[in-house]
Amino acid sequence: MHVDQRIATTKLRDGTEIAYALAGAGPFLVYVPGWLTHLERSWSMPPERGFYESLARGRTLLRYDKPGCGLSASTDRAPSMELETETLDAVISAAGATRFDLLGISLGAPVAAQWAAEHPDRVDRLLLYGGWVRGRDVASPDVQQHVLGLISQHWGLGSDVLTDIFAPDADAATRAAFIEYQRAAASADTVRSMLALSYRVDVTNVLSRISAPTLVVHRDRDRAAPLTQGRELAERIPGAELTVLPGRAHLPFIGDVDALVRVIRGHLGLPALRRPVVPTLTARQREVAALVSEGLTNREIAARLHITERSAESHVEWIRLRMGFRSRAQIAAWFVANGWPSAENRGEHGRHP
Repeated sequence: MHVDQRIATTKLRDGTEIAYALAGAGPFLVYVPGWLTHLERSWSMPPERGFYESLARGRTLLRYDKPGCGLSASTDRAPSMELETETLDAVISAAGATRFDLLGISLGAPVAAQWAAEHPDRVDRLLLYGGWVRGRDVASPDVQQHVLGLISQHWGLGSDVLTDIFAPDADAATRAAFIEYQRAAASADTVRSMLALSYRVDVTNVLSRISAPTLVVHRDRDRAAPLTQGRELAERIPGAELTVLPGRAHLPFIGDVDALVRVIRGHLGLPALRRPVVPTLTARQREVAALVSEGLTNREIAARLHITERSAESHVEWIRLRMGFRSRAQIAAWFVANGWPSAENRGEHGRHP
């Protein structure tokens, strides 16, 4: 079953516009993201989209871009836990969610934990993946300052380094796509400020107030958040369970994703999934997608493939609809993320009807 993503916007109290997305159907599962987000680009990356689609089968998955990230507007306010929870409040209200399951990933884990502690009557189940209690314990002070300085001085190189930390097992195509994804998601100043917030977070004093059934999931060799922090999260939350999975990747959609999805869906009371059918394109549609990724217009695609401009337009529209994309940029990002060669390198121009 194909899962579509529907994007809408709401506003914070100061008027900052926040983009959010809904996918799937059923009770709400609110996804509190890590430090960088981009609703469109994440939907274009095959492994990340596959992860979200697996969460949206049996649930209405609610995701959002933070202020200054992705499709959301920037703000003069510095990243803070107050801004994080206000943003979460805004998208929950806009989507009409009253009671729901709450899933926090990475930095989103302490944010979700704090929100659950402050709103015990709203959260049915809480899931925390790759999170921490105190940001200062995630890395040594020297490492923190080195990474923050690298981002400030050279965000391009910084995004490479962070990809090594977050996704050490990613294949070459996914790695390249994620590096570009990070650079497109936010400015270097925003990235540095958000990472600094990650290091400042401390939810020690709120965890004992969480009453929702809680599952903490952590990979045993997570390179961004040590397992000791996952264990402490579980120990400090009354009745929480801890599941430790093998792996080094911090990103939930890299590594053994199927195992993580089974654990999450099990906590939500949802059945295990058969491997989803990935939407496919015809040979001609792949060829058109390759040319879109090269930046060609419909007229230029038509000339290159010896077809009418109307046919080129129809192919692009069919690709967009079949893959659930909103723009040509998403088609291009998806094609590159799959690691496919260009149409020119494959020598396929004009060979298909």
